[in-house]
Amino acid sequence: MSTHLSSIMEHNRTFVENKEYEAYRTSKFPDKKIIIITCMDTRLTELLPKAMNFKNGDVKLIKNAGGIISQPFGSVMRSVLVALYELSADEVIVVGHHECGMAALNADHMIQSMIERGVSEDVMTTLENSGIKLTKWLRGFDNVTAAVEHTVNIIKKHPLLPPKFPVHGMVIDPTTGALDLVIDGYDK
Repeated sequence: MSTHLSSIMEHNRTFVENKEYEAYRTSKFPDKKIIIITCMDTRLTELLPKAMNFKNGDVKLIKNAGGIISQPFGSVMRSVLVALYELSADEVIVVGHHECGMAALNADHMIQSMIERGVSEDVMTTLENSGIKLTKWLRGFDNVTAAVEHTVNIIKKHPLLPPKFPVHGMVIDPTTGALDLVIDGYDK
């Protein structure tokens, strides 16, 4: 067992024995009925909920690279629909952030890193020949505001979303937590 894994398991035993979980008990339904889609950036783990005044149980939080939806029938959009139809959420906020790693993502560099870490050239060739264009799939974005707007539009135009469902867009500063409103989903 690795040092990290061993440390996690040791902490967890103490956490459970001391019933520290009791402070985090809530239901599966978001109290504020909001879905947040944001980036997996480590700077946002605690900062984003604090900056938005959310506590455990308030929102459904969906995190991925860049906080973007790249296509309308993937797992992020499915999660939005589950939160909406099964878990009583009634609005979405897409939160991008300044200095996002997806803005600087270099697909060719990432593909080279994959090869250097043991993914075979044959696998890369097979994927490309199967129609999976890795350079397109691994692309980032040039402008965080435009990326947030794009994701908001994918959600708003989704055929399974009810009419007039509010979808908002924001950008957060990962240093200060300051929020800029990009799209107010209540504006027509």
